[in-house]
Amino acid sequence: MTCPEILQAFQHRFGSTPRLFRAPGRVNLIGEHTDYNDGYVFPMALDRYTTVAVAPRDDRKVRAYSANMEEETTLHLDTLARRGHWSDYVAGIASQLEKRGVRLPGADLFLYSDVPVGSGLSSSAALEISSALAFLSLADSHLPGEELARLGQAAENQFVGMNCGIMDQFIAVHGAQDHALFLDCRSLEYQLVPLPSDHSRIVVCNTMVKHELGASEYNNRRRECEEGVQRMQKHWPAIRALRDLDLEQFTRVEGELDETVRKRCRHVISENERVLESIRSLRSGDLHHFGSLMNASHDSLRDDYQVSCEELDLMVGIARGIPDCLGARMTGGGFGGCTVNLVERSAVDSFCREIGTLYRSRTGLEPAIYISVPSQGAHEWSSTK
Repeated sequence: MTCPEILQAFQHRFGSTPRLFRAPGRVNLIGEHTDYNDGYVFPMALDRYTTVAVAPRDDRKVRAYSANMEEETTLHLDTLARRGHWSDYVAGIASQLEKRGVRLPGADLFLYSDVPVGSGLSSSAALEISSALAFLSLADSHLPGEELARLGQAAENQFVGMNCGIMDQFIAVHGAQDHALFLDCRSLEYQLVPLPSDHSRIVVCNTMVKHELGASEYNNRRRECEEGVQRMQKHWPAIRALRDLDLEQFTRVEGELDETVRKRCRHVISENERVLESIRSLRSGDLHHFGSLMNASHDSLRDDYQVSCEELDLMVGIARGIPDCLGARMTGGGFGGCTVNLVERSAVDSFCREIGTLYRSRTGLEPAIYISVPSQGAHEWSSTK
């Protein structure tokens, strides 16, 4: 649905004229499972958005209709509680705003997203941030970008129950056209880095699978990283997270860790170093080295962090065998979802055809393939723009 179509659908359903707020999904180019370890990430905002149309009510009810789910639900702002439902992301944002002293009126919401759910492209953060902007508009309130990202993270951590880092919400807020975003997840200092488009394109390939163990295993990985920090603090008491260690330090003490914790720590520490090296590679125009770092990232996620799966490994393997693919890796939390690929611009069309054909022949699944460009972060849509 286009924004004019969403506007018209809202008016037909609720009988009033709304404002429309949008937030993008994201693809992380490199830096996976580093954000909740205070590390470095390098995502870009996608040209795919969750749009929330909103108009006020004169009570404390929120009527929310999802065009994707074809379902309407009613929330009561005075009795918000987790229900294990898609509306938990909306309710979580409302709950966090009320906790921060933002008194909300009731609202009618119409939600539509072309960010694929369950694909690892952060449809949840896109919904959180677009909902936050919608609610804030009703309360005639505003939050700075960093606080808006923290609000979305808190909703997911404390209400939905996913112990995620801040990367997804941060890029949903701060994404910029033609740029990826290099983020220090501890300080929240960030730099917009131009993505050269003269010679390459980012291609996202959706495996069309999502294994159910993803959420529980995500929380397990976080606990395993925290255990590694605790064990290594006897050597370096001042460290707070894995980002405080480099590989040279780690190799001196890794023998003291059990195998699982050792693998988890090695991935995070080496991934942080790959992110920093990737930024240097891009700034020097060395796309081939950047691609090789993407390859190394996937291998580490597969072997050390163990969050890949058969379909992701197959998709990555196919991509690496196609000429003019400079690098390929899984992206997102893992256990299904998408891969991200750096492809020579002149070969994009043939790459998309070949990877689709080969993946389909091996799995019987029809992959969704998106040629992506870095896009604008969260904003209000206006018909006059």
